[in-house]
Amino acid sequence: MRKNYLTCAALISAMSMSTIASAPVFASDNNDVQTFKIGICNYVDDASLNQIVSNIEKQLEKIEKDSDGAVSFEVTTENCMADATVLDQIIANFIADDVDLMVGVATPVAMAMQAATEDNEIPVVFAAVSDPVSTGLVESMEEPGANITGTSDYLDTTAVMDLLFAADEEADHIALLYDQGQDSSTTAIEEAKKYLDDKGVDYTEYTGTTVDEVMLAADSIIADGADAVFTPSDNTIMTAELSIYEELAEAGIPHYAGADSFALNGAFCGYGVDYINLGVETANMINSILVDGEEPAKTPVMTFDNGIATINTEVCDQLGYDFDEISKTFEPLCTAVNGIETAEEFEEESESETETEEESTEAQEK
Repeated sequence: MRKNYLTCAALISAMSMSTIASAPVFASDNNDVQTFKIGICNYVDDASLNQIVSNIEKQLEKIEKDSDGAVSFEVTTENCMADATVLDQIIANFIADDVDLMVGVATPVAMAMQAATEDNEIPVVFAAVSDPVSTGLVESMEEPGANITGTSDYLDTTAVMDLLFAADEEADHIALLYDQGQDSSTTAIEEAKKYLDDKGVDYTEYTGTTVDEVMLAADSIIADGADAVFTPSDNTIMTAELSIYEELAEAGIPHYAGADSFALNGAFCGYGVDYINLGVETANMINSILVDGEEPAKTPVMTFDNGIATINTEVCDQLGYDFDEISKTFEPLCTAVNGIETAEEFEEESESETETEEESTEAQEK
């Protein structure tokens, strides 16, 4: 487990007494500096979630810097690696350390934090929870109703399916690949099944809870002759993507999935939210709660435009598609079409690039 501490470089010369009086009572005040302890827990080591955590940390650093020494965040970042026992211990440690706020990245972490904080006043901010209402994290997207709120990477399943059939109008057998234990996949899979039922297209469900099981599922998909594969923003399949993409591509089967990180790791097309911006806005929400005193129960869950299609250019070539042509096919159905090459992790952006990204991206509050 690693710890990252974000600190201010300088102190402000003065702060009004009214400002001090309005500071949240759970922050420590030393020499007019509001210091907040934040515990972040990531669910698993994958490109999407790692990108979110990285951008939460970067944005908190930026908020510190912009405060001219008025605010200091002490951030501890952990990763439970999808182990429930480790997750419970991490949360227990956060509580013992008297953190002012917990951040749960992905649905299982958010749910565990929610359960652990029912009897205390520690607010929870979640990130990348696809369906916070159905999972019981919040009462509604507009008013969460408890000491928890956050950012959602809700997937527009219909849009992904529209891309799939725009690329192959003759597709008549679709594989649905996911982990039944991932709450983030439940709604999207049901939506996909309804879409395919309405269209009269056959589908088969393939599931796995480990990398080995997902690899076996991929073997079955190939043996069954599926025309394409659909996966939601499923963290289990995401961790296995680098292990299955080559055989799917060699079999001529395009994999469509609910995040650009899938395309980074070898899927043909990833469609979903900009996780850089999701991380930034999660940090901004943390700041609003801790520094500005906003109530999580009344802070709407933030959702985002998820109309970006990311195509793996190497897999695109291997499948026999021309990138320029498939981009033209997808463009009417997306807000943007990007190309990417296979890699394990996203490249780190420079500070100037991150600022440009922040200025150009809009988030919708619901």
